Amino acid sequence: MTSSRGILSSWRGLIAAVAVGLVVAGCQVSDLPKHLKPLSPSIMAKIKRLDMTTTSPILVRIFKEENELEVWKKTRTGKFALLETYEICAWSGGLGPKKFEGDRQSPEGFYTIRPAQMNPNSSYHLAFNLGYPNSYDASLGRTGSFLMVHGDCSSRGCYAMEDEQIEEIYALGREAFRGGQRAFQVQAYPFRMTPENLAKHHDDENMPFWSMLKEGYDHFEVTNQEPQVAVCGHKYVFNAESKDGQPFRASAACPEYQVPQDIWIAVASKQRQDNERTQQILASMERKEKREEDWEARKSVIAGIIKGKAGGAGSEAAGVTPAPAETPQVAPAGGAPTDDAARMMEIASTVPVPAPAPGGNGDRVAPVPAGQAEDGDAAAKSTALALVPEEPQTGAIGRIGNAFSRVNSVLPWN
Repeated sequence: MTSSRGILSSWRGLIAAVAVGLVVAGCQVSDLPKHLKPLSPSIMAKIKRLDMTTTSPILVRIFKEENELEVWKKTRTGKFALLETYEICAWSGGLGPKKFEGDRQSPEGFYTIRPAQMNPNSSYHLAFNLGYPNSYDASLGRTGSFLMVHGDCSSRGCYAMEDEQIEEIYALGREAFRGGQRAFQVQAYPFRMTPENLAKHHDDENMPFWSMLKEGYDHFEVTNQEPQVAVCGHKYVFNAESKDGQPFRASAACPEYQVPQDIWIAVASKQRQDNERTQQILASMERKEKREEDWEARKSVIAGIIKGKAGGAGSEAAGVTPAPAETPQVAPAGGAPTDDAARMMEIASTVPVPAPAPGGNGDRVAPVPAGQAEDGDAAAKSTALALVPEEPQTGAIGRIGNAFSRVNSVLPWN
């Protein structure tokens, strides 16, 4: 604790001394060392507009899939509000946590940044160390070192920003430390924890880990306050208060704890709504996948019929009687048919039209077996099939459409 206070006091003293020196010497901003450059007029105006102060605490959120880094800042109400979103220039690996030294994977999880982790002499312009591995990572035997958020737009396991961006992010952290914040929190996620993204990645092997991260995400979303993060039993817990004062230890079983009731209720409500929405999206995705599979099967059967590649077996499988060798040509109005269209109409001319069940309101009338005719015109009821067209279609397009309709009526899914 003494060391941390000493570092914080040194930061304040250094910044104050530089400020006085600038007034005396009349230096320009461009003459300042990069780690001491003041915040830009535009970000200062935004801080004022959002009812924040220059030195109020900050919190950082990172989203890999969206390539975004957010800086949140505490307002005069005591809650955090989004100040700025920066596009991440580069990050390493794929979605999922870093596990060992050299895997070139950018970390995911909850990290604490103290003044000593700020590096004004970084080879990558400016940087701050994430502090990987944290107690959660270490409890799982994960290894790695010097995982940073830095400039120079080059990553080998870090989150890399453009130099101008890291200067502003660094300055926001520096000013928050000057205002008395002892450490700021970085929340690194694979993606925004929305129902849409959870459904999209539902079968990923990292989902149990991500579900744990989502709980911390939800605590921040419903309170707009920095969640208190502890680790016990090899897992993160949030805003947890030990009932008997027992400490939380990363590799030991969690002590009995509770979460403040208002936070617990708000988080539980959000999680229930998100789960319901995620299940709805998954069901919709399954229906869409089924439709696409059915359509692919339909296209395959139709293509086989048109091209004649399926042969007799394909025709029998589709319930279609192969066309006779000699079939009269049908010449549509406006010119000769294409090969496919001619073949389609040729096949259609041989396809029997299935009859609907008696009593339907369609135009087709099914025959009645001999000996079962009721009162009425028995001769009409014993006809093989009577078909009354609704509206005759003419021309090449109409003929092709009629041909497809006849073939479609006998395909196996009907």
